[in-house]
Amino acid sequence: MHAASPLLLSSVAAAPRALAHAIVRADMSDPKKVIAELQVAFEEFKSEHDKSLKAKVDDVVINEKVDRINAVISDLQKACDDLALKIAAEKAGPGSIIGDLPPTSPEAVSAFKAHMRKGEVSAALTKSSDAEGGYLAPIEWDRTITSKLKRISKIREFARVVSITGAGFKKYFNDRAVGSGWVGETASRPATTTPQLGALEFTPGELYANPAISMQLLQDAAIDLEQWLSDEVEVEFARQEGIAFLSGDGINKPHGILTYVTGAANAARHPWGAIEVTNSGQAAALTGDGFIDLMYSLPSEFAADAKLYINRLSVGATRKLKDGQGNYLWQPSYVAGEPSTLNGAPIVEVPGMPGVAANNIVALYGDMAQTYLVIDRIGIFVLRDPFTNKPFVHFYTTKRVGGGVFNPEPMRALKVAA
Repeated sequence: MHAASPLLLSSVAAAPRALAHAIVRADMSDPKKVIAELQVAFEEFKSEHDKSLKAKVDDVVINEKVDRINAVISDLQKACDDLALKIAAEKAGPGSIIGDLPPTSPEAVSAFKAHMRKGEVSAALTKSSDAEGGYLAPIEWDRTITSKLKRISKIREFARVVSITGAGFKKYFNDRAVGSGWVGETASRPATTTPQLGALEFTPGELYANPAISMQLLQDAAIDLEQWLSDEVEVEFARQEGIAFLSGDGINKPHGILTYVTGAANAARHPWGAIEVTNSGQAAALTGDGFIDLMYSLPSEFAADAKLYINRLSVGATRKLKDGQGNYLWQPSYVAGEPSTLNGAPIVEVPGMPGVAANNIVALYGDMAQTYLVIDRIGIFVLRDPFTNKPFVHFYTTKRVGGGVFNPEPMRALKVAA
């Protein structure tokens, strides 16, 4: 059961009287009510924003009202998205998440807890003595963390993910520069150009976590150690991956997608060139024309699965944008499970994307699955170490991940510039 968030309630309480009749304290567990209030709020937002555009002078009261309604819309849209995820999970059931410990397999759960507390392993797995450290991580642990990382990291969720068993991954590229020409029946046939091959290597970097638990706590705690440690590692690994997939420099980590944009550090790394840039149209602001130019600069072959990758604050700024006919480009999602859109493109909120400021790459638009490659070296390894820092037991956890652009053509970038 979801309760209304403090941010949402404070935003509603601070909203002007004109909005009070439209937005009430929602039952955040009822998708229909949340969607209905989202629709009312957006209509109120458009009305107040139109008033601010028609005002001959800058009206501070109206502008403040617009900003407050905008904040309420963001909270309602997020609540709607969260409910959709909850509904989908409930429909799928606990057994649908790949790698979860089966609820009907108490032996697997008991074996894992025994290993985490004392280094013991059930007879179904390889035995190790305490002197050797019991260096073993059950498969269920590995796969559970991987699946959760996919849900948390938005770049990982929409990118192409390849699992490898070796030390690295190499991708070959064909420039299709074969020549041809028309000739007469008896004319000579001179040599034509031959396609050239290029290669990129994706070498995984290593993520690690080294949490420690006292021996007495391991012996006495009546908690789900598997869930506790999984959650801790999940959050930190997801945070580090999210940063690297966007802006990683490639040194012991992935090459971030933003580093392949024209003018960035890896603009010349790919044989086919950099991710092309479209300017917003203003030196320090977003414009409707800028987004339209961005979307139509993408070849139609990649448009079917294209999405807009942008941070939440920038989404708030896009709600004020209109097309040439006065229609708002941003539209909320009134269907549970469907994202809000901008000019018809689904919006994916990526917290690490730069905000609206001069010369920032504020948004990416394109098919992420055909653009960015995530390389997973199979296996998350847990080393149980009760010796290094007695009386603490360390759970040294590592995961090797690489990444980079394998095709810049299906993606475009929006730069805040005139």
